[in-house]
Amino acid sequence: MAGNSKRPGATRKTGSKKGMQVGSGGQRRKALEGRGPTPKAEDRTYHVAHKRKVEAEKRAQAQRPQQRTRKPKLSGPPPGKELIAGRNSVVEAARGGVPLTALYFAAGIDHDERTRELMQHAAEHSIPVFETSRLDLDQRSGGLAHQGVVAETPAYEYHDVEDILDAAEAKGHAPLIVALDSVTDPRNLGAILRSAAAFGADGVIVPERRAAGVTAAAWKVSAGAAARVPVARVTNLTRALQDLKRAGCFVVGLDGNANTDVATIHLAVDPLVLVVGSEGKGLSRLIRETCDLTAAIPISGAVESLNAGVAAAIALYEISRTRAKAASE
Repeated sequence: MAGNSKRPGATRKTGSKKGMQVGSGGQRRKALEGRGPTPKAEDRTYHVAHKRKVEAEKRAQAQRPQQRTRKPKLSGPPPGKELIAGRNSVVEAARGGVPLTALYFAAGIDHDERTRELMQHAAEHSIPVFETSRLDLDQRSGGLAHQGVVAETPAYEYHDVEDILDAAEAKGHAPLIVALDSVTDPRNLGAILRSAAAFGADGVIVPERRAAGVTAAAWKVSAGAAARVPVARVTNLTRALQDLKRAGCFVVGLDGNANTDVATIHLAVDPLVLVVGSEGKGLSRLIRETCDLTAAIPISGAVESLNAGVAAAIALYEISRTRAKAASE
């Protein structure tokens, strides 16, 4: 019936009307945007080209040389100091009166009579003692074979040539001095110092340039003999030899081409300077011309030459034997 609002029929429910919604404009703009360029095949993880790329990178990495682990830097002695490494060397230095400023022992080392003597020496002379790791000792000593013991000492104080002559005169015998010409290996210097102490030499002379000095390596090889045999350092070796000649010394150089056998040197009982050259070049021209005499050590033809340390030891032995024989007659 007309006008009857209660008449049943089609009605629109509230909120069912289609149309624009709040914020729908942004959604439609996003739907219209593209997805960008298509990734390369090798960048798509599911693609076979990507798998080939990964395999190629693995092969290149395997062929690339491996980076080596950098070794710890060896520090060596601090400025103005020298280090003596090894039990025998440190003990001999202590016995010889070398002023030790510090003692380092490796943690957990097996102590023996030498280390106990060093501990006693440190206690008597108020020397600081430190216990450290072997790695620290390796770095501190510059890689020397330290046997768990390293001593720190002031840099070596060289003597004057006149001091060596005066010491020989005080002992009441003719001076015997070893001069080294271009011996650059500190191990040879250490071996010569040891031989000089063994055969009664009064001192060793080394030039300032192009020559080994008394360093930790020389101390090590000398087994502490550097504390008993004074070493003089001169600016010019030729001039120093000439001064020694004016002081009454005879200068004999070791030369493999000389005709005189070192065992028959008639000057052995006189004030003597024995000059030892390098193994490769031997005596330099000026030094050879300065010598009063050159002598050789007879060796087999299978060997071209002896190193400086061995040659000095043989010559010093022959000289000491000649002097001992002359003293007994």
